[in-house]
Amino acid sequence: MTMANPRPGAGAATGWAGRTIVSVVVAVFVLFFAVPIVWLLLATTKSARELLVGHPFRPGSIGDLAANWRELLEFQDGAVTAWIGNSALYALGALAITLVVSIPAGYALAMTEFRFRRPLLVLTLIVMLMPNTALVLPIFLELNVAGLIGSPLSVILPMSFFPFGVYLTYIYFSTSLPRDLLAAARIDGCTELEVFTRIALPLATPVVALVGFFSFVQSWNNFFLPFVMLPSSDGYPVQVGLTALLASTPAFNPSSAGTQSVQLPTLALATVVSVLPVLIVFLFAQRFLVAGMTAGGTKE
Repeated sequence: MTMANPRPGAGAATGWAGRTIVSVVVAVFVLFFAVPIVWLLLATTKSARELLVGHPFRPGSIGDLAANWRELLEFQDGAVTAWIGNSALYALGALAITLVVSIPAGYALAMTEFRFRRPLLVLTLIVMLMPNTALVLPIFLELNVAGLIGSPLSVILPMSFFPFGVYLTYIYFSTSLPRDLLAAARIDGCTELEVFTRIALPLATPVVALVGFFSFVQSWNNFFLPFVMLPSSDGYPVQVGLTALLASTPAFNPSSAGTQSVQLPTLALATVVSVLPVLIVFLFAQRFLVAGMTAGGTKE
């Protein structure tokens, strides 16, 4: 019994159809994400009238960009610069505590055997999967009892609690760190602290950078926690401050028309400014981020 040969060109046609479908899907996603970003960047270079009546993807002028920048800096006597400074304080403070706590904790979980180690790992995973907003209310009650509401610590301390960093470090140390090298250091007389600081930590530079980047991004973009913890706008980070700008934009809040109102191009410029620090950090740290993401992919 002989089997019929497939029709010539059927495989090529199927492959062409598959590539076409994939290309269309990718193009749709690129347009979905790229078009709003392009519009936002161009909006910062236009006047309010040009933004409404002009072509949406026609570039504006340097003069309009400068005017929008001046309006942004003059909003509430320079509140935007204060908000950016607050964001930097909260994000860098949380980053420092996160690295000091998460890296040694991940190393200890990976390299030592102790009672309740496995339940602690399971608890870390559970907390890591919980949405951050679910923890804001109990954290608020705890910090209220401690009298920290309204202070920078009410934002820095909760944001430095980063179980994802602990688990990421645990995965790296348990899969990619040569155990023989650590054992040789102990034989040579190094204490456990010296093994960690002189051997393990320098080898863990990629994962330290990865944890630091994720911690910084999470802290910089955090909105709900500082919104709840900070009753005064003087302490707002830039993400919360954007809500004040939004409330002062007549296009979204007609009752805000007045001396303190801002226009849509200025709001667009504030949005771009709020994400620039994360973009800059990513551009400088991308080499370490790629190394950190692939660090746990092989076993020793």
